[in-house]
Amino acid sequence: MHNNDTMDFTIASLGETKIANPILMSTTQNDGQAAYVSDDDHILFGIDTDIDEDGHPVPRHEEMMELAGPREKIYFNPPHVHAAICTCGGICPGLNNVIRAVVRCFWYRYGVRRISGIQYGYQGLLENSPWPVIPLDPDLVDDIQEKGGTILGSARGGGKRVGEIVDSLMKMNINILVAIGGDGTLRGAWDIYEEVKKRGLKISIIGIPKTIDNDLSLIQSSFGVDTAVQMAVPVVRGAHIEARNSIHGIGLVKVMGRESGFIAANTSLAQSDVNFCLIPENPFDLDGPNGLLAHLKRRILDRGHAVVLVSEGAGQELLPPTNETDASGNVKFHDIGVYLKDRITEFFKAEKIEANVKYIDPSYIIRSAPADSYDSIYCARLGAHAVHAAMAGKTQLLIGQIHNRFVHLPIKVAVSKRNHVDLAGALWRDVLENTRQPHSMKNE
Repeated sequence: MHNNDTMDFTIASLGETKIANPILMSTTQNDGQAAYVSDDDHILFGIDTDIDEDGHPVPRHEEMMELAGPREKIYFNPPHVHAAICTCGGICPGLNNVIRAVVRCFWYRYGVRRISGIQYGYQGLLENSPWPVIPLDPDLVDDIQEKGGTILGSARGGGKRVGEIVDSLMKMNINILVAIGGDGTLRGAWDIYEEVKKRGLKISIIGIPKTIDNDLSLIQSSFGVDTAVQMAVPVVRGAHIEARNSIHGIGLVKVMGRESGFIAANTSLAQSDVNFCLIPENPFDLDGPNGLLAHLKRRILDRGHAVVLVSEGAGQELLPPTNETDASGNVKFHDIGVYLKDRITEFFKAEKIEANVKYIDPSYIIRSAPADSYDSIYCARLGAHAVHAAMAGKTQLLIGQIHNRFVHLPIKVAVSKRNHVDLAGALWRDVLENTRQPHSMKNE
């Protein structure tokens, strides 16, 4: 049965599609050729559904997600399109791959010749922005996928000044905006869409989700996560080697994950030398008989070394709030890695046990890495699907992958809640089996 928080996956559109798609494809499904995707093509969001009197499933349309892909008819006439791309928030593996895919699909598949790169996220669209727009073409983006970061630069903030942003879109005659970013970026895209709608403008607002923490709800995974885990594995391996080669060595590694511990959890599975995986979803005590320090002491006395992997947002309840926020409105966290290093060192000194703590924070190295093969493929497909959606006049949506299919998701639905590691789910169960740490390190 359905609960009261049923989500509506209806996709907004700028109007009727009347222009023949310049991409020639089959209009018949399963004839051995690539075919157009119809607006009637959907997949069911959840496994559960209502049952009719005869015992047959009755999926509700609002619980079905529209499949992404090229449409037979499009809304925008390619010669009249001016598309803009911006990258917002922190950098992440795969940003350049997405930019390249978007530019090449616009240029080669649809014949669009006006593609602008907006520098430093939404700030590049503000009034009196000091950063010029970068004209983009296939030559400029030819090999950018080999490099980390983004050729457009990335920054937080500016997304709340929607009046200025929409004014800039109008002045430049931009009718498609592709915004690549995380939760804050997508909330900004939603606000821009609302302002565009209020003014009665025909501007398509498309989001491509980028959150290295993998904390955006509904989608299977965000690009960059696979690369982040791949980059974190040798760091953990090195921490383990350091720990094993020291007297009572403790390797302490901090990875990304403000509110969600997916990178730490998956890294713990990929490199099974981790003994304690600390994530934001699972609060822990340091002191007391069931606290981390007591368990760490037992591990050290039993095996002579240990590896602790901690998400940046874990253990914040142990520290006073900073009462500070960044340009995106995110609460600034204390450095849990430094705090744990100091507390672990003090604890073993008080216990009169020699311990050598090796603390490693590879966060910026991971963020700046080029995408691995999996993320490169994922980014290429995300970028192309974003262009297909925009040219068909879709708006207020992001491209996501669910049940291994690319779909259109309303931005408002996608940002309605965060994705978290389920402490009762299979992923965390497997982590606990791998690390052999207690399910809880709380004293109550």
